[in-house]
Parts: sequence; structure tokens; C-alpha cells
Amino acid sequence: MLRKDEVEAEEESLRRVIRGLSDDQRGEFYRHAGKAVKDPDTYAALNWLFIVGLHHFYLGRWGRGMVDIAALLVAIGCFVSGYVWTGAGLLLVVWSCEVWALFRSQIIVQDWNNRLYRSLLHRQKQP
Repeated sequence: MLRKDEVEAEEESLRRVIRGLSDDQRGEFYRHAGKAVKDPDTYAALNWLFIVGLHHFYLGRWGRGMVDIAALLVAIGCFVSGYVWTGAGLLLVVWSCEVWALFRSQIIVQDWNNRLYRSLLHRQKQP
């Protein structure tokens, strides 16, 4: 479980490291980061409007997105087959997980961006 204080502390630590880079290194870092950094509002909008997993695809979490889509298709199949309560229960489980992600979108995306920054910094240190 992501803790807001830990994610924010890591972000501040990464910012200090980035500030310590030379101007050229910092420019290169931001050039790469600018293309890949994610926006929490986009993540939240994709979650709110399309609860079928698009917000997971936005962060590159393909497996989790596919699980959401599969659960939705199974639920639709249950409704069509007459297993309404089973389909409704499955949708309720998916919905409750996704609502939780919606309210934590800021911290989820902040953590994703921290991982991106760490990866870019690690690559810059490689010869």
C-alpha cells in the first residue's frame, strides 16, 4: 500500500538529486522525463469515465488493465446468461477497487513518476 508521506519524501529526495545534476545532464533528464511523465488528472478522468481499465493502460500496467476488461466481459456474459447476481457481484468488486484507485489517483501517479525519475537517473549514471 502506498503511503503518501513516503512517496512525497521520495519525490523530494529525487528532486535534490536532479538539482545536483549538471545543466546538460538536467536538460537531458527533463527532455526524457517530459515525454513520459504522467498526469494524475488524466489518470483520474480515465478511471472515472471508463472504469474498464484504461487508466491502468495509461500507466503501462497492461496486466491490470486486461484483468479489468476481462472482469467486465465476464460480468456481461453473466448478465446475458441470466446470472445477474454473479455479474452484479463481479462488477461491484471491480468498481470498489477502481473507486479506491480514483480517490488515490494523485499518490498512484506520483509514485509512478518517482519510479520513472529513478529509472532515468539510473540510466544517466550508466557509462
